Amino acid sequence: MERPSVKRKGIKGMKNIKETVMKYVFLVCACTSILAVALICIFLFANGIPAIGKIGVFDFLLGERWKPGNNIYGILPFILGSIYVTAGAVLIGVPIGICTAVFMAKFCPPKLYKFMKPAVELLAGIPSVVYGFFGMVVVVPFVRDFFGIQLGFGGDGSSMFTASVMLGIMILPTIISVGESAIRAVPESYYEGALALGATHERSVFRTVLPAAKSGVMAGVILGIGRAIGETMAVIMIAGNQPRMPKGLFKGVRTLTSNIVMEMGYAADLHKEALIATAVVLFVFILLINLLFSLVKRRGING
Repeated sequence: MERPSVKRKGIKGMKNIKETVMKYVFLVCACTSILAVALICIFLFANGIPAIGKIGVFDFLLGERWKPGNNIYGILPFILGSIYVTAGAVLIGVPIGICTAVFMAKFCPPKLYKFMKPAVELLAGIPSVVYGFFGMVVVVPFVRDFFGIQLGFGGDGSSMFTASVMLGIMILPTIISVGESAIRAVPESYYEGALALGATHERSVFRTVLPAAKSGVMAGVILGIGRAIGETMAVIMIAGNQPRMPKGLFKGVRTLTSNIVMEMGYAADLHKEALIATAVVLFVFILLINLLFSLVKRRGING
């Protein structure tokens, strides 16, 4: 008859083997992810940097004209377009997102929360093309009729303002979800201490709980900015896509992502290389945003 001690050693040995195998499986997965990022970086910089050298750094980054037929590749209008549209989305989406996160975490009745939470999650799962189609069918005509005709701003509705509104809606789920989690992570003793000192419910939330969760809330905002600046399909459908310097809030604009998608299908030679170089610039923007996210997160942990 097999001894219990021998049986336990066998079970322990099998457990150690499984742990070792899974450790290497996780290692392979991590290395695969790192390799994928490294390959993307190598492809972008190996193909984009030479193109920037051929065109000229200042002519490429600060040029105001984009005419591939004349070998003129200036992406300043697209850089400004991306910045303006993203800034508009932040102005619209961040206040609404943070207020909604506070409401869901501290003010929302349980019965209403059961409907709001799935609605926010559903908002995050809607494809970009559906947002773009909604903007093209509903928002663009409204902007054209109300702001363009009645208020006299002009334009056909496909504009920087329309793109900012739609992107502001699209970043809401990210800001709301991350912000709510950050607010709920604040120890309840902070809130109870504020109440014990005589503060009202609203004052306790906005003066004590929300400042304590600011690093998490800011992380959600930064992730929302990354989503906005990298969005393509919805912007293509509603932004107007004129390859020129932005002329006004209710005029058409083209972003970095839109320019790449619209012209990559027929681009060749230096034109194609210039589009890859545009992707390098966009990659640097996203890299800076992720770096800012890491700094904010680290500050929140250390603080």
